[in-house]
Amino acid sequence: MPHLTPSQLDHYRENGYVLVESLLDPAADLDPVLAEYEKVLGELADELFAKKKIASTYADLDFDQRLCQIYNETGQVHAQHFDISLPQGNTTDAPIAVIPSAFAALRNERLLDIIEDLIGPEIYSNPVQHIRIKPPEQYLPGIPKDHHGRIAGFAVGATPWHQDNGVVLPEADETDMLTVWMPLTDAFREHGCIEVVAGSHRDGLLHHCQGNGIGLFVQDKHLDPDRVVTAQMKRGDVLFMHRLTCHSSLPNVSDKVRISFDLRYNPTGQPTGRPLFPGFVARSRQDPTSELRDAEAWAQSWYDTREKLSRVDVPTFNRWPSNDPVCA
Repeated sequence: MPHLTPSQLDHYRENGYVLVESLLDPAADLDPVLAEYEKVLGELADELFAKKKIASTYADLDFDQRLCQIYNETGQVHAQHFDISLPQGNTTDAPIAVIPSAFAALRNERLLDIIEDLIGPEIYSNPVQHIRIKPPEQYLPGIPKDHHGRIAGFAVGATPWHQDNGVVLPEADETDMLTVWMPLTDAFREHGCIEVVAGSHRDGLLHHCQGNGIGLFVQDKHLDPDRVVTAQMKRGDVLFMHRLTCHSSLPNVSDKVRISFDLRYNPTGQPTGRPLFPGFVARSRQDPTSELRDAEAWAQSWYDTREKLSRVDVPTFNRWPSNDPVCA
């Protein structure tokens, strides 16, 4: 049973993050997830080929080559097809990959042991959760670029500076929400790893602007470049961040696809900031019978939510207006 050392706990409290090396076993904990995503990519290829949107299913290619070929040929980033959460807006036809290995990752005992050190023993899996599949930008000539020649957006390109507290509703401002960022493949600088502003969790919630195609972001004027830390990570390492820690990710300039989970947890009973989306009790020392242990039930909760939301107008998740004069 792993636990944070006193120095690691002090580091988290002082800097708003802690990186735990070799917490997970790449073969036992990560490879099953990657194997299932191979199948998800195959399903996407079959679907697009049936619709005559690609010339082949490209089954002879490895995951990285196949993904880039499909993205380029369709001229689209099919990120939602792999995600473990629903998008904002209309969810009627939104794909979602709530696969068993993703549920197993959410409930990983070694992960929960560290989370317990940080937020206590009653742990709720917050539904703000994503997989990030970031292909090498040099291999995506068919995907539109911004005026800097970069692919923008959380789905595939460099991620702008933001705080995770800023992408949930105000109801969760006092929630002890924890971000857990875990690479399924190596995430070094060249792959587009995470960067954090050390100590920014003590600056409070910063103003976020809405960028065209890049989502919410914190303007550079609010950041101290001298406090930026580049968190290079290998498979099995896990980064834990406070909800107010300002962070971003670099562009992928390598020749490999970077894949990571971006997960959230909070103490059970506290608002999640996404009340329409389904979370679950991941650990309870007080009442272990309340824990969700059924991957099919977890998946069904998302399917039921998708069906329900397809019949109503889904309110925005954002508190920040698109025409915010502060951001002009």
